[in-house]
Amino acid sequence: MTSAAALDKAMKAMTDATSRSLYDVTIICTTDDYQADYWMKRLAEGICKSDDPASSFPMVLAVSEDWSKGGAGNGLGTLYAYEKACRVAKEKYDVDLHGLLAEGKVSAALYHTAGKGTRLAPLPASENNNKPGVKLPVCHELSDGTFAPITVLEAVVKQTGIYASSRKGRLSVFWGDQIFVPSAEFKYTPTHHADIMCTLLESAPTAEEWAAKGLDKYGVIAVSSGSGKNAAQVEKVDHATATKMLKVLGDIGQVGPSLGSFSVSAALLQALCDEYKAELTSKTGKFDTDPHFWMPLTLPVDDYIALMNQKGVDAEVSKKHHERMSLMKQKFEMGSMGLFGAVDVGIDACWWDYGLLKLYSQNNLKFLDTDASSDLLREFFAVTGKQMHSKLGDAVKVDETSLVSSCKIQSGSITNSVLAGVESPDVTIDGAIVVNCTARKIVAPKNCILYNLIDDSEEGIIATEGDVIVAVTEESGEMMTLRSKHSICGGKAWKEKVAGNDMTFEEVMYKNFDSNVTAIETKRKEIFKKTSSSFGEF
Repeated sequence: MTSAAALDKAMKAMTDATSRSLYDVTIICTTDDYQADYWMKRLAEGICKSDDPASSFPMVLAVSEDWSKGGAGNGLGTLYAYEKACRVAKEKYDVDLHGLLAEGKVSAALYHTAGKGTRLAPLPASENNNKPGVKLPVCHELSDGTFAPITVLEAVVKQTGIYASSRKGRLSVFWGDQIFVPSAEFKYTPTHHADIMCTLLESAPTAEEWAAKGLDKYGVIAVSSGSGKNAAQVEKVDHATATKMLKVLGDIGQVGPSLGSFSVSAALLQALCDEYKAELTSKTGKFDTDPHFWMPLTLPVDDYIALMNQKGVDAEVSKKHHERMSLMKQKFEMGSMGLFGAVDVGIDACWWDYGLLKLYSQNNLKFLDTDASSDLLREFFAVTGKQMHSKLGDAVKVDETSLVSSCKIQSGSITNSVLAGVESPDVTIDGAIVVNCTARKIVAPKNCILYNLIDDSEEGIIATEGDVIVAVTEESGEMMTLRSKHSICGGKAWKEKVAGNDMTFEEVMYKNFDSNVTAIETKRKEIFKKTSSSFGEF
């Protein structure tokens, strides 16, 4: 199958409303219980809504990562969220999730969304730390028939569902801020207890190609040329070091950078939960999948120690951990499957990452472009016109490029911009992204992002080039404005007061802790409607 045909097949599967591609069980790992409640309701009533009221599936289970300070890491975090979700499934629906998974009767996917979202600041602050709830400037239909901006997580759940039919009896694990369309066949028969998604090159690279493609900067998956197609993982090493370490595979057929997303069989999942029972019970320790699961399971001890030494881990600590994983592997009944394999997404796969403010801007402005990737983006989000579900007055001048979704605007001009959920009597917007904003007047020049702003002043919202302005709402309805610039990386400026703010991004995050995000979103909608209505009919 050609890359073009694979992309087309994947997109059709993602967007087929008559036969939705969904996991039987969707598990969301959140920061707190308020967020868990929010996602249980929003997904169950929306993207994951059941067509059969008598069926328990598709099922949504959202759980918080109430771990000790410092977090569990994505390895222990996966195991903990899964076990917690199994308890919720039993208590809420009387469903034995692990039993059904072990019998191969259901597919399950877990989405990691917990985290500070520093690189996307200040947008997660506007969602009261509900990072996966950050909205994109394109709308979809809600359960009540209205249209509103889709969240990043809803888009990720919609995209990743195409792998569900191939993964009965397995838990798939994804990250909650990037969307991809594979240019390789997505339907497959798993041959390994664990398989990791990666972009495999057509052949094993030479030392020059390894350096040219920057493989020394990534976690890399190597696949043997043998019939078993066994794989191993190394991280941030040069070609010579990788070749030496990967001799365990024999002849290497293909290599490529890892995406991190993976799936595991119910049997291996249970083995990992059993191995880490002490940590899961005490909620202590921090282990990630790549350095603490996959690398010690696939590399010889000396090579593993060398890799971990690059991370500053003491050799004795690494040796003991490798011994621990080796003993688990020895006891594990492999059956007819291999231990660790690869799932290729194709070298021509399309990527849209929303985990960084600059990428949020860049990938949302792609709605305006005309290349093949932009065509796929519009198709994925069901963008069938330049003005959708909107009411625009005769005095509004909109260029042929801009995308306007679910807006009410009386007059003004819109050029080279993407708007969603905007209500205003007068706008002047050029080269900007505006989401869920209402004011008497909105001025947003190039590289601006205006988000969740509600302004009833006479002057309205007046931004300057490169401004990023959001509102942070409390349950009482009180709002504060938080600012940044297109050029500022929130990760680097996390502890600094930037753009005239009274608080740092970190301080706002602490203030937002344990916010009732459902109640706040309801209150924000009420204030939005009241404020917009005060401007009269338009």
